[in-house]
Amino acid sequence: LFSSGFQVAPETKAVMKWLRSIPFVLSASLHGGELVVTYPYDYSRHPMEEKMFSPTPDEKVFKMLAKAYADAHPVMSDRSELRCGGNFVKRGGIINGAEWYSFTGGMADFNYLHTNCFEVTVEVGCEKFPLEEELFTIWHENKGALLNYMEMVHRGIKGIVSDKFGNPIKNARISVRGIQHDVTTGN
Repeated sequence: LFSSGFQVAPETKAVMKWLRSIPFVLSASLHGGELVVTYPYDYSRHPMEEKMFSPTPDEKVFKMLAKAYADAHPVMSDRSELRCGGNFVKRGGIINGAEWYSFTGGMADFNYLHTNCFEVTVEVGCEKFPLEEELFTIWHENKGALLNYMEMVHRGIKGIVSDKFGNPIKNARISVRGIQHDVTTGN
């Protein structure tokens, strides 16, 4: 991911620097062209394999986050296979990114591997480039789901890692037994 031959745009570098400087824990990237929520990994564990399920050690958390969005979206939660995004109905409106299609250099994978931030990608509608008059409907279809997703930031363990004097410890490594992915404390 982000190997030496990969060109990183200046705005992407700026976002990467920003993500490393502030201890974000949750984010979403909004795209158009389908109606589904994808979660890491987006890059297949076996680069020559297309559509290969590539879970992170936090697969259960990512599925919960993706479902929090999809279940609160009025169209994604619609069980009709004839609707926009209907091919994801049997999956509950969510899919592992690499299982849908594998690509390298995605921000969700970067965030998971290099920051404490868990990111999903939300395909907000089947039109890649919606018309201006469609934006109001798209916003209203996604507003509640976005708010529901943002509330997920309150799930999990919260607290302060401190030394014996009560001083916060910056960059302390937090490990959870059974999950091969550590996070670090912020400031």
